[in-house]
Amino acid sequence: MILLVSSFAALCFAGEPQVTLMTHDSFGMSKQVLADFETALGAKLRILKSGDAGEALNKAILSKNNPLADIFYGVDNTFLSRALDEDLFDAYPPKGLEDIDPALILDKRHRLIPVDYGDVCLNYDIAWFKKNSLQPPQSLEDLILPQYKGSLVVQNPATSSPGLAFLLATISRFGQNKYIDYWQKLKANDLLIVNGWKDAYWGHFTAASKGSRPMVVSYASSPAAEVFYAKTPPKTAPTGVMTGNGSAFRQVEFAGILKNSPNPVLAKKAMDFILSTRFQEDIPLQMFVFPANKRAVLPEVFKTHAKITKNPAQLSHERINKNRDKWIREWTEHML
Repeated sequence: MILLVSSFAALCFAGEPQVTLMTHDSFGMSKQVLADFETALGAKLRILKSGDAGEALNKAILSKNNPLADIFYGVDNTFLSRALDEDLFDAYPPKGLEDIDPALILDKRHRLIPVDYGDVCLNYDIAWFKKNSLQPPQSLEDLILPQYKGSLVVQNPATSSPGLAFLLATISRFGQNKYIDYWQKLKANDLLIVNGWKDAYWGHFTAASKGSRPMVVSYASSPAAEVFYAKTPPKTAPTGVMTGNGSAFRQVEFAGILKNSPNPVLAKKAMDFILSTRFQEDIPLQMFVFPANKRAVLPEVFKTHAKITKNPAQLSHERINKNRDKWIREWTEHML
């Protein structure tokens, strides 16, 4: 099936130079930046959205001998080792790599290049807490207290990228031998688990829906989105974030050139553009995460309302790769 789709796509665009960028469904780019991207390439840019981050990577792995695209955008640090172990990418240090924070460069061979990052953490509805005369929680430990019973909705880590990031934050905090005990206490405190971010945030979070849960797992940059998309932007964000005490997990996204890319020369030019300030400065208001390029200027709403922690939860990607499937299996056995 993959071979047929690839061949069909090739026939459709025969004669017209183009680069295909395979990515997750949350990818976004403004029209003007897309136009500038194509001008820089001297070719068309085709965006191939392929499900959530894990699903898209699985498709890239299944089609690696006959790739569906030239570039893959959206491998995060929870799946970095898996992508490298599958030998999916050609090494290429793009122009602008010197402007990337060295702490974000996790593949020293430059097969996968950091393109953006953000902190997954607890978000809360400020008005709800004020109305109920409650202080928002300050730590993961607070979430099992009686006053927060029935308040939290999280995503299933087996089906959701932020859900997995939050699970990793708890493992970092409580250790491999005690994190399940912590989750069982969350369950006893009437935790609600749903499959994806959209259902959690737009289906159950009181600040964004008619739901009943004033706390949700999202991003520390989500308050900037609340202000940006408001009909009348408020001076302060209606949602707050909990990022202290190692409660936030830093999610770094990477892009790379797929081995056997049909257009390797254009793919290198595409990677150069992805690291340029033109593309990087478009990232915050398209995907509400931080650009990896230190020279990129943040938009004012993002600068004012998006948060980042100095001390995110720490787990090496090698350890994540070694234990990821086991941790998800253990979590599923005890929580679902």
